Amino acid sequence: MSLASDLKILYHLALKPVRGNDHAARMESFYAGQAGAYDDFRKRLLKGRQELWNLIPPPAGGTWIDMGGGTGANLEYFSTKPRNATEGVPYSDGRLAGLEKIYVLDLSHSLLDVAKQRIASQRWMNVETVEADATTFQPPGGGVDVVTFSYSLTMIPDWFAALENALAILKPGGTIGVVDFYVSRKYASGGLARHGWWTRSFWPTWFALDNVFPSPDHVPFLHRHFDVLHFEEHRAKVPYIPLTRVPYYLFVGRKRA
Repeated sequence: MSLASDLKILYHLALKPVRGNDHAARMESFYAGQAGAYDDFRKRLLKGRQELWNLIPPPAGGTWIDMGGGTGANLEYFSTKPRNATEGVPYSDGRLAGLEKIYVLDLSHSLLDVAKQRIASQRWMNVETVEADATTFQPPGGGVDVVTFSYSLTMIPDWFAALENALAILKPGGTIGVVDFYVSRKYASGGLARHGWWTRSFWPTWFALDNVFPSPDHVPFLHRHFDVLHFEEHRAKVPYIPLTRVPYYLFVGRKRA
C-alpha cells in the first residue's frame, strides 16, 4: 500500500472518463489502467468478501463460478479459516483443492491477466479464467454447485439477467453467494433495513460516476428466488471519505429443488 498507488486508483475512480460502445469495452476502459494496483485498494473498500467465502462450504468434487471474479483475489479466501472450522483440522489447501473446477469469469481481460499470474504462481490446477458475460455464460458440462458475485452485481447493467442465469446454471440445491453495495427500498419490508433519504440518494449518485449502481431491488430479488441460508446487512467505511459509511450486504441462498 502506498499513497502513489492510491492516487492512481482514485484518479481512475473519480476523474478518468470511462469510454466504450458496450459494457465489455467500458469495463476494460475502467480497469485497464488500475489492474495492477486493484487488489490492495479494494481490500479496504470492499468489505465482507472473506466472510462470504467462509460461509460457503466448497462441495467436494464440485464446480464453483465466481462471476465478475476479476483478479482472482477471492480465491485466496479459500485459505482462511471458516467460522465453523474444527480445531486441528486442515482447512487451507484442501478447501480449494477439493473442488473439481473453479471458473473466474470477467469481461476485463486486464483483470484476468492478473488472475492468470496469481493462478500460475499458486499452481492452482483446477482454476480457469474465462472472459465472458455473466448474463449468458454456460459452463461446459452442465450445472454447477456454487455461483458467487463479489461486488460485481452492481457493475452488471442487466443484473437481473445475471441472477436468472445463475439460477438456471445452478444444480437443484446449489448455492448462490452475493456480497455487494446496495440501498434499501424507501419502504423496505420483511424486517429488512430501511435507509434514510440521504443514503438512498447519495450512494447511487456517487457510485454511478464509475458505472456502479447500488440497487434497492437486489436483496428483495434474491429473497424471492432463493431459499435464504444466511443474510446480513452492514455499513463500511470508505477510504478517503470520512464520516460516511456505505451499506453492503451478504447473502447466501439455495436453489430450490
